[in-house]
Amino acid sequence: MDNLCNSSVIRDLFERHHFQFSKTLGQNFLINPSVCPRIAEDGIRSPDYGVIEIGTGIGVLTNELAKRAKKVVAIEIDDRLLPILQETLAEYNNVKIINADVMKVDLKKLIGEEFPGMEVCVCANLPYYITSPIIMTLLEQRLPIRSITVMVQKEAAVRLCAQPGSRECGAVTFAVRYYSEPKQLFPVSRGSFLPAPNVDSAVIRLEIKNREEAPYAHEAFLFSLVKAAFSQRRKTLANPVSGALGIPKAKIVEALSQTGLKPSARAEEITFEQWLSFAENLWRLKEN
Repeated sequence: MDNLCNSSVIRDLFERHHFQFSKTLGQNFLINPSVCPRIAEDGIRSPDYGVIEIGTGIGVLTNELAKRAKKVVAIEIDDRLLPILQETLAEYNNVKIINADVMKVDLKKLIGEEFPGMEVCVCANLPYYITSPIIMTLLEQRLPIRSITVMVQKEAAVRLCAQPGSRECGAVTFAVRYYSEPKQLFPVSRGSFLPAPNVDSAVIRLEIKNREEAPYAHEAFLFSLVKAAFSQRRKTLANPVSGALGIPKAKIVEALSQTGLKPSARAEEITFEQWLSFAENLWRLKEN
């Protein structure tokens, strides 16, 4: 269906289907016609790809994905949108809508059943309120996907794509860099939505690293260490790490020294490679 970015068409759809916006679900619908084609182009590398979309809205991005991919499986939590999607996606036979909460879907099973023998990517306009949990779920499950191309709040885009060792980074920054190669693609202004949110957005792409590239053996310890350090990011990391992990401060300082870092180091000052080295040194010291 054409003109899905036209505000008059959107209002007509909503009126005929008695639909009202849900603030709880963070619903903002795109009215900028240039955004979704760019997301689809950047996310889909081949017409043989399968695509998982998270949150369909009225199907604006779904339409663009269906034009370019072999198959699209769209997961939408709001069952009130289903009759609208039946209308707006009626011309496509390569789209399947699943009415569910993506956080409760067995995505590995879904991929195996819906995309046998296909390369798979994720493309979505993510709700702001649950951006990080969704992205971390996709990454931590080590799904057989090639990339994640999503629109998120601008501040989240900066944080997710920051370099560890920079002021913008946090624990989620490190995790994203651990599992993928992140990149900011293009900005999207708040005026591109109906209703307009109070913030601007940006589209990012995470290229998933090969499983063989997992750079550290003790992952649970590594992520606990990073999370503890960033829990009090303005403080030198010996105190929060010692308190959270129960490791004597002396061993933490020694591990920092072995990594080439000062005892006064803060979490936001440590690069990705230094985190891996620090974790390895601290793991060895705490085991002895």
